[in-house]
Amino acid sequence: MILAQQSAHRAGLRSFLRYGWRWSWRVTAFVTIFNTVSTGLSLYRDKTTITNFVSAGAFTGALFRMHLGLQGLAGGFVFGTAFGIPAGGLLMMLQKLAGETLQEKRNRERRELYEQKLAEWQSRLSVTEVLGQAESNAQGGPEMEIDRESKTY
Repeated sequence: MILAQQSAHRAGLRSFLRYGWRWSWRVTAFVTIFNTVSTGLSLYRDKTTITNFVSAGAFTGALFRMHLGLQGLAGGFVFGTAFGIPAGGLLMMLQKLAGETLQEKRNRERRELYEQKLAEWQSRLSVTEVLGQAESNAQGGPEMEIDRESKTY
């Protein structure tokens, strides 16, 4: 009995490794393309909406079924759209639960970088003003001494 179970487990493990690899790279490619398209749309439109995820799903589904002709393309489009709605809703809900959406994070980081660069620019500007004043004082100093000397004689 135990030998039969071990044999069945080994057979199951072998098939999982054999067929799991076939599906794992497909799922990885699908998710990568989906995330790339949805992120690209979010960056281009400067907002995150459910339509970005629906469009990404439709594009990815159609791309994966394009080799089956027009029917496959349409089927992939429908499948991708149906996949994009719940996936997008889930991702948006998780972002809301996290307290900060990706859009808010991107805007916050952009604002912090701008403020940092502005502070750096202002500090450089103040250094240049101090140097300019010191330079003008240095130029004005000797001339004034020459004028004073000529008046004393």
